[in-house]
Amino acid sequence: MEALLWKKAQLDYRQQYAFVMELLKTGRVKPLKASGKNGKKPALYQEYWLLEEKEDDTPLLEELKYTMVPAISIDYYLAHPEVYRQERPWVLLLNTYLRDQKEKLCFPESVNERSFEIWGREKFLLREQGKKILKHCQIEPEALNLYRTSEPLACYAHTRETPQTLLILENKDPFYSMRKHLLDGGTKILGVSVGTLIYGAGKGIFRSFLDFELLAEPYMTHEKNTFYYFGDLDYEGIGIWENLSELCKETRRLIPFVPAYEAMLEKAENRELPDTKELQNRRIGPSFFTHFSEPAVEKMKRILESGKYIPQEILNITDF
Repeated sequence: MEALLWKKAQLDYRQQYAFVMELLKTGRVKPLKASGKNGKKPALYQEYWLLEEKEDDTPLLEELKYTMVPAISIDYYLAHPEVYRQERPWVLLLNTYLRDQKEKLCFPESVNERSFEIWGREKFLLREQGKKILKHCQIEPEALNLYRTSEPLACYAHTRETPQTLLILENKDPFYSMRKHLLDGGTKILGVSVGTLIYGAGKGIFRSFLDFELLAEPYMTHEKNTFYYFGDLDYEGIGIWENLSELCKETRRLIPFVPAYEAMLEKAENRELPDTKELQNRRIGPSFFTHFSEPAVEKMKRILESGKYIPQEILNITDF
């Protein structure tokens, strides 16, 4: 609103007074009392606020009540018609989709695909107003039959026979070296037959394993497959195994790749080891160590407690 300064016009004062009274009566202006009165009879304030005309919400409320499909709750918008006025184009697109194309929800689609299908904008659900619109309509995202998409698993399948052993590697260099070892004719890694290598990219493996059933090839999800994990021997590497093991415990068992850790310990004997990286979370549980012999556990704990660690890269292709 902005202040309205009353000035003499072609009307005489009584006509001006009557005109202002009519504006006050219809709610189009209200007096700015701080401006003071003009000293005339009958008196008027010298300035008035010009009020915005309130839009008639009746058509919008009628639209909500009589055109929305039952799946869309209209309670929020009935209580906040000004919000519906702003979000109306997106709500109408959702309404049209649920009314005319509801059968498409029988088939799962990625978030971006469904977003474009409904609103013509692929990022609407993830980065724009989509989540807010669904919340106001009281529709859970799961009702749209969505699946998330993660970065594809970087893996090398030496064989697709099942059941088989799959080895997840924290870092890139061991992945490439083991892959080269297998490509060069090797059949085992440290005495273990490995069918598939998976590059975990550190903590990036968490995102991939959330959608493992969707990302993985069918042979990789065979119920009798064995999964191993091999990472740096430090707090973070052990923590990755702990979290990943917990993440997938309902569908598969994840075992530390004991031969590789034992080979690391043996090769680290009488060597100067690097200092543990700063800011690592040192809170790890006991479960990782239950897979190793007591002498190996003592060596690992001694290294960790001394502020040192063993990187995966201590092993190379000649060790495999």
